[in-house]
Parts: sequence; C-alpha cells; structure tokens
Amino acid sequence: MKVNKITALNMLLALAVTLGFTSCSKKSSGGGNTSSATGWKINDKKGGFQHNSKYKKQEAAPGLVEVEGGTFTMGRVQDDVMHDWNNAPTQQHVQSFFMDETEVTNVMYMEYLDWLKTIFPPTEENYKNIYVGALPDTLVWRSALGYNETMTNNYLRHPAYSEYPVVGVSWIQAVEFSKWRTDRVNEGVLEKEGYIKKDAKIKDVTAENTFSTEAYLESPSKSYGGNEEIALKGPRNKLAGKEEAKNVYAQRTSGLILPEYRLPTEAEWEYAAIALVGNREYNLYRGNKKYPWKGMYTRNGKRVKKGDQLANFKQNKGDYGGIAGWSDDNADITAPVKSYPPNDFGLYDMAGNVAEWVADVYRPIVDDEANDFNYYRGNVYMKNKIGEDGRAEVVTTETIQYDTLANGRIQYRNLPGQIAQEPITEDDAYLRQNYTRGDNRNYKDGDKQSIRDYYSFGAEDGATPENKFTEKMYNAPQNKVSADSAGESLIKKVDTKRRTTLINDDVRVFKGGSWRDRAYWLDPAQRRYYPQDMATDYIGFRCAMSKVGPKSSKKTARN
Repeated sequence: MKVNKITALNMLLALAVTLGFTSCSKKSSGGGNTSSATGWKINDKKGGFQHNSKYKKQEAAPGLVEVEGGTFTMGRVQDDVMHDWNNAPTQQHVQSFFMDETEVTNVMYMEYLDWLKTIFPPTEENYKNIYVGALPDTLVWRSALGYNETMTNNYLRHPAYSEYPVVGVSWIQAVEFSKWRTDRVNEGVLEKEGYIKKDAKIKDVTAENTFSTEAYLESPSKSYGGNEEIALKGPRNKLAGKEEAKNVYAQRTSGLILPEYRLPTEAEWEYAAIALVGNREYNLYRGNKKYPWKGMYTRNGKRVKKGDQLANFKQNKGDYGGIAGWSDDNADITAPVKSYPPNDFGLYDMAGNVAEWVADVYRPIVDDEANDFNYYRGNVYMKNKIGEDGRAEVVTTETIQYDTLANGRIQYRNLPGQIAQEPITEDDAYLRQNYTRGDNRNYKDGDKQSIRDYYSFGAEDGATPENKFTEKMYNAPQNKVSADSAGESLIKKVDTKRRTTLINDDVRVFKGGSWRDRAYWLDPAQRRYYPQDMATDYIGFRCAMSKVGPKSSKKTARN
C-alpha cells in the first residue's frame, strides 16, 4: 500500500513537470505578432519584418468558383469508337484551383478591347497593332455555302449576344486576355485596400503609365511609369491594426495580391468537367462517368424538366436545335451562358455550347510515367530580363515586341509596364535534377524508343549521321509570314512532301463538345488540337487560377 502511494506521488510529479514544460513551450512559440524563430515582433510600427499573420484563406476572385483537387482517371475507359488512341486512361492528381463559372463572354472580352483601345489608341503608329491584334476573327462565321453574315457583323458587339461565349479567339489571344485580366483585378484590389490612388486606374492611366502585377511586385515604385503619387505606401492597419502607419507597399506577404488568371491545364479542365465531387459510386470514380452530369443520356431525367437537353450540341445531320416548338436545346448556334444546369462543381457549359482552349501542347499520349501530379505539357521557363542597373527591365512604349503569326496577323508579345522576359539558359539549369532546359514542350520526343524508322527523319534537311538523333519526332509544316522593309508580307512555305504530321510545338489542345459537334464529343475525356494562332466559330475559353494554401477549406480530413 505504501509503495502504491509513492508511485502515485511520482506520477503526479512527473505530470506536473510535463505540463510545466508544455506551458513554457507554448509561451516561447510566440503569438500572431511575435516570431517563433527569433522572438522579435512582427508588424511592429517602428519597422522590421512585415507579414500578414491574420491571413485566413484565398477568396474566389471575380468570376471564379473553387474546385477542390483530388485524384481521377483521366482519359476514356469505355470503347473508343473513333479509334483515336489519344486518350488512354491514366490516373492523375490535380491540386485545388479556381475556374471561371462560365465561358468568357462577348461583353467580358469587349471590356478588354475597350481598355486596349483607350490606353493604346490604334490611330497612333506605335500602337496600331495592339488593338487590332487582340480583335477576334469575326470572319470565322463565314461558310462557302452558307449565309452567316448576321453573325459575322453582329455576334461580337450586338447587345443581344452580350452573354454569349466569345469565339474567333486564338489560343494566343486567350492567353493575353488572361494576363490583362490578372492586372486589372489586382489593380482593383490594391485600390480598394488603399495601396493605389482612388480612381487612378480610370483617370490617370496612359500608355506610358500602366499597372502590371509582376512589375509592381518587383519594384512598386516603378508602377505607373514611376509616378509615386499613384502607387502608394498603403495603410499598414490591414496587417497590424495601426492606422497611423503608412510606410509599406503591398507585397506577396500581404496576402492581397491574387495569383494570375490563366488557361486551365488539360488535366484541370477534364477533372473540373467530370465533377466527381457529387458522386460516391466506385465505378464513376474509376472513370466511367460519361458526361459532366449523372447518367448516360443527354436529356434531363428529373420530373419537372424531363426530356430537356442538358447541353447545346448538334442533334443530328442538319439538326442544330430541333423542331420549332418541340423539345430541343433551344439554340441553333451558341447559347447564352448559364442556359443549362451546372455540374456538381457549379460550372456551366462544361459540355456543349463552345469547345474550350486549354493550356497544353498536344501530343497523342498523356505521359503518366513522366508525371502524374498537376500534369501539363507546355512549360517554357522564362526569367526577368535584367538591365544595366541590376534591376528587371520594364517594357516601354519604345520596346514593345510583336510577333507575325503564320496567318499574317500581328500579335503583341508584351505591353508597356510589364517586365521584359527572356528564356532561361543552359547555365540557369545547370546541375538541376527537376528540369534541364527552358523549353519543355517536346519533352521526351524524338528519342529512339518513341519513333518509327527514326533515322529517315534526319536525311530530310541534309543531316549528318552525327546529328540524326537531334531531329524532332513531329515534323509538321512550318509556314511562316514575315514583313520586309516596306511592310509587305513575305510568305515562306515549307515543302510538305516528306512531312508526316500536323503536330508541332505550336498546336494546343481544346476540350469539350460545341454547338457544331455531335454528342460523342461531349465526353470530357475527348481531346482535339488546333494551331495556337488560329481561331474558329466553335472554340472559346474560360480562365483558371491556382489555389494557394490547403487543399480543402475544411480543417480536418474527411473519414
């Protein structure tokens, strides 16, 4: 009995000591405004390290809804009746991200055009190709044996089509729109939070005086052409609760600046379209879900709207919308966004209406042996161009660069106010294990194992035996258009006799069926490709944005 009392006493003492150490540990770890590393104060009004210790989570940016990431079977697991052999099933995982609730509409794109036309007047010689290069190709509506001039003249600008998805936009134009949208949204956020002069984005912006997100982060004082009356050292009360302290610019540590708008990757788009979040059936998880909605049919099975079409697509040969007055998809060309029910992620028109550009360069296979996490083919790593002063160069009105596309159109590569970019070099990738070059679009192409009759490709351009192995696997025609000193177009056509494919590093994947397509193409696993500098009347796009922080907003893992 005595021994038991001593044992119990020792246990109580040990517990007290443990609790004491735990208490000390908690005290020494620091609070929200005290560093756990140094014990120094964070966000002190006297100066020092500034950090948003009250940051909670990334809010959805304008137009976006959250898509919680996860694993899924990418590609088809059902019969491939077309024998495309380009979408074999692979298991992939994508991180959480945000995606546009709808396709980018005509009115959204016209806001972009209006901004370009206002800031860079096409009447001025130095800017004439900026606005024109961003214009959608409205002539895509024309057909040699069809009368479609109404859409050619009205579809983009008439208010009757405001909420219809924009078409006639190339992949390159969609990317530039996404960059513009990033800057305008972040400009508005910083104005709201007091870091940019109120209404400056409307009243004070000129061609020499614009805002770029990346340029602001690199050097806030260079924003708006270096006008420090516009880019303000905003109120630190957003971080530390001190209204009188106004001596810091917004930085990434503030948590205010949003990641960039961009085109979704093919894996992200397909994952978002399938929307397995609303299903708990094993066979659907394994890739047997055929459409963005539940079921194997294109018509609504619910009692109230039974028989209604769930997407806008071509019903049959010569049938784009059914018989007048009868049940159909209520659209002969495109339809206004949100005309059909959303999928379980809350995304509209992930099947039908228009097909959509995604970020990826096309290849016939998705190489899950190389990567099965955030899969994407198309990485071209760039770096900031550093000037003589050791700082990143900002593009000016005199240093705008343009590209002449294969169809003769001129497209701007950058805008004044943005940071000039240049490709990374071999020295930049030296001894890296995760990548060895800047341009990874043709990663693992042309290796001996991936090509039939490999040596024959080297002889086309007079290659020697020593460099035959450097030839590319995909040798599509490379037609180019350039301008001479007088501004006349010079067309260079490449001999196509020995060309074996239409695939090259400049063709991009587009996903989903459209108003021109039969139901076969509504399957999110289907994939097609098109040149990145060309446009059609059935391809549109929507933007995505990466999610920073945790995979889910829930604090604990699900059972």
